[in-house]
Amino acid sequence: MCGILAVFGCTDNSQAKRSRIIELSRRLRHRGPDWSGLHCHEDCYLAHQRLAIVDPASGDQPLYNEDKTVIVTVNGEIYNHKQLRETLKSHQFRTESDCEVIAHLYEEYGEDFVDMLDGMFSFVLLDTRDKSFIAARDAIGITPLYIGWGLDGSVWFASEMKALSDDCERFTSFLPGHIYSSKQGGLRRWYNPLWYSEKIPSTPYDPTLLREAFEKAVIKRLMTDVPFGVLLSGGLDSSLVAAVAGRHLAESESAFQWGSQLHTFCIGLKGSPDLKAAREVADYLGTRHHEFYFTVQEGIDALEEVIYHIETYDVTTIRASTPMFLMSRKIKSLGVKMVLSGEGSDEIFGGYLYFHKAPNKEELHRETCQKIKALHLYDCLRANKSTSAWGVEARVPFLDKEFLNVAMSIDPEWKMVRPDLGRIEKWILRNAFDDEKNPYLPKHILYRQKEQFSDGVGYSWIDGLKDHANKQVTDSMLMNASFIYPENTPTTKEGYYYRTIFEKFFPKNAARSTVPGGPSVACSTAKAVEWDAAWSKNPDPSGRAALGIHEAAYEEEVDAKDPNLINGSAQKLQGLVDKATTVV
Repeated sequence: MCGILAVFGCTDNSQAKRSRIIELSRRLRHRGPDWSGLHCHEDCYLAHQRLAIVDPASGDQPLYNEDKTVIVTVNGEIYNHKQLRETLKSHQFRTESDCEVIAHLYEEYGEDFVDMLDGMFSFVLLDTRDKSFIAARDAIGITPLYIGWGLDGSVWFASEMKALSDDCERFTSFLPGHIYSSKQGGLRRWYNPLWYSEKIPSTPYDPTLLREAFEKAVIKRLMTDVPFGVLLSGGLDSSLVAAVAGRHLAESESAFQWGSQLHTFCIGLKGSPDLKAAREVADYLGTRHHEFYFTVQEGIDALEEVIYHIETYDVTTIRASTPMFLMSRKIKSLGVKMVLSGEGSDEIFGGYLYFHKAPNKEELHRETCQKIKALHLYDCLRANKSTSAWGVEARVPFLDKEFLNVAMSIDPEWKMVRPDLGRIEKWILRNAFDDEKNPYLPKHILYRQKEQFSDGVGYSWIDGLKDHANKQVTDSMLMNASFIYPENTPTTKEGYYYRTIFEKFFPKNAARSTVPGGPSVACSTAKAVEWDAAWSKNPDPSGRAALGIHEAAYEEEVDAKDPNLINGSAQKLQGLVDKATTVV
């Protein structure tokens, strides 16, 4: 991941302004510690902080067309850049950077080329011939981008809020799948897949098609000139990413540089569910596994730094970002600059435990659509900013455009949880990779119950956060929260505590408005809370709040030393596996 900052229409184009742009761009240097670039053209500035993943030697930014009349600063990866170069043979390329195609595509097609890009990206492009500019963000919002407006009429774009919050009167998150055009004076959506309308699809489930689409998504993300690995929690999603990457690594170009043994990484409190499961998967796949530990106190000590980097006060996001932030620092210390991760699967397949309560396929499908549309505010934000804080890039194959088209076109009846048929959450994904002849994963891992990352690193992590917040926030403070924070008023002491930290770094109204609000249970939208009346009594984003569904639900916590309870859970899991493997 890189950091980009662009400003257009400044009334002040003095040396002092140039120095100010450089100063603000440095706030993004954690995202791109490898090189800094700046292009100035009259009252327009394009700055870049580079994390070199592809073509480290010559791909410094900003990038240009042949005569340098088109300048572009890009954060992201264009996975189909080689295919696009084949269509641009009349153009002269200066570098081997995957992002340089953007400047030449603009020359060839004007503003109507963004849908041709297969990747994750945020970019800003200046055409000096008429001083027009465009900015665009990838389909789902895997890479972050903000847009702001100055009192002098200037328009700003930045990868993170911290680079423009001081100088802009108003700013907001740039919408995923959209393009901003100075010629047309606003945003328009370039990404228009069939699922976006939320119309109920009817395509029959084809496990082979789904599996092959995911394998292609993983393979294209092995494009790298630097060491990489996979974030492995031991859950279904990250385990599938690791399994597919491991199978195809030897035939990839990166294997010639860095070897064919896959590196995997996991973090947790000692004795946590994720550490145990990840170790088992790593042993099965034969990866070079790296296991990291943290304590509750170490996580609490990092909270202020985490909130500064991820730029949110959302409780779920902060809970999950903290261990990911700590792990990314360890990963970077090993010389690794890119990781694959499993974000997006739960949104696509209805994997969160609250989906057990979906009343029908129509509501389930609409909920999955809403969840995908909001990913840029939650899991994509977490995965990107937690890793970028230490100069590590996270790639997410489940959010591949083509894979999304396949997965979201399936009749949602197949995504419904059906215990009578042995179908647990994400059954269609599990079944697609349930290969008896050439197994991707052991059965009990393939059919392991969903754990949210903040739960899986160790249940005492969330309990420790709540205890800490209870000591920092008094009953009186929470009672008067609506007067202090009238917008998105925190309803728990934990939420109040995070909000106070956020406001210290980002005090403007515009900043707090970038964070969504509303009731949630186990990561649900506010609408899905209506699916079960009991949830309104325990509105917590943890997976354990899915009462009666999660095996470690808050009201059903058990003594881990009781062999009868342990055996009972094992028998229950084996029963689900047996059912699932006999029903197609």
